[in-house]
Amino acid sequence: MTHILVIGGGIAGTATALALHKAGIDVTVHEAHPDTAEDIGAFLTLASNGMRALAELDASDVVTALGFPLRSMRVLDAQGGQLAHVPLGEADDARLRYRCLRRGDLNAALQAEAVRRGIRLSHGARLVSVENGPDEVTARFADGSVATGDLLVGADGLSSTVRQSVAPGVEPVYAGQSVFYGYTRSAPAADTGHITMVRGSSAAFGYAVSPDGEAYWFARVGGEAVPADALAHPTPSRWREQLVALLGKDATPAADIVAASTDDIMATNATEIPPGTPWRSGRTLIIGDAAHAASPATGQGASMALEDAVVLAKSLRDNPDPDSALSLYEACRRPRVEHNIAASGEISRGTRAPSRAPSRAGGGPSPQRPGDDTLAAQLDWNAGLARTPDHDAAPGASRS
Repeated sequence: MTHILVIGGGIAGTATALALHKAGIDVTVHEAHPDTAEDIGAFLTLASNGMRALAELDASDVVTALGFPLRSMRVLDAQGGQLAHVPLGEADDARLRYRCLRRGDLNAALQAEAVRRGIRLSHGARLVSVENGPDEVTARFADGSVATGDLLVGADGLSSTVRQSVAPGVEPVYAGQSVFYGYTRSAPAADTGHITMVRGSSAAFGYAVSPDGEAYWFARVGGEAVPADALAHPTPSRWREQLVALLGKDATPAADIVAASTDDIMATNATEIPPGTPWRSGRTLIIGDAAHAASPATGQGASMALEDAVVLAKSLRDNPDPDSALSLYEACRRPRVEHNIAASGEISRGTRAPSRAPSRAGGGPSPQRPGDDTLAAQLDWNAGLARTPDHDAAPGASRS
């Protein structure tokens, strides 16, 4: 591999570029949007496994300069009673603590770090098509430009153009919940350093308070998806009224937090990529949400994408044959991420209750995932990447 094209400059794509660059592989990132991020306003949490992946990419300092750490998680019932208060992930290691931050800030910071390291990053490059050849892959863009490489990595998210060349017709499906995000500086008094999860009678709610007193919150509401037209033409005040009425049925802080929020409320529909979706064809591979998007119920989307970046770079670094490298990557990643799709989807659809306590090794409030016990070794940059017994690719994996 002398040159790799990465399509998508989001979290998955930029982290992959950082990892490939560290492995000594020349890489160029092509991002469709003219700036750093499409969804500047939304926030996310990076779990311990995601923070571990960033540490292996020498990017811990870049990210810990953003947002704020979360050392523990409280769980409340619909009456406001505390069900649990437990440490989050690897809270005793400052590098690996959960971190709450705005998605746009994380994206901008990773892109800035990539540019600082000399990685080429092109904005406004909207992919039109991919052509696989025996010795190279060609990407064609809407502005008429063309790029070629030894491998093309599609990290272009839920609406991936690259996925259509690998798995034609595969689209994200609704996972059973609409998700709302917002902020307020007028929330009821709360300590910083932990996230509070509320298991309400009509919705799941969570919030964390920054050191300067700003509450970041989300609500996951089951039922019909928010219509596309409503997402395209947001009505934050109406959403706030609906959420306050819904959350106000319970004796928790949720309704008051939403009522005190500004009109920056955002909405999306939880979606997932069907398990078994092919990830590669010829010299093209999809990663991150393009390959294995899950509903946000386990809070693992960004962290899984960061894991992808490290494992892919190590696979290519250690295996001179591209097909062998990509087979190893897929065998290592597919059981883990597809388990997350299933577990997160079951929580969103109400067929699985979320765990009270987070998995320490995996870092998230979900059942033990495949690979949790070997994750630290798998992400260790200085260790080889070995196939283990549970790394058998799931049915539907593409071979080429």
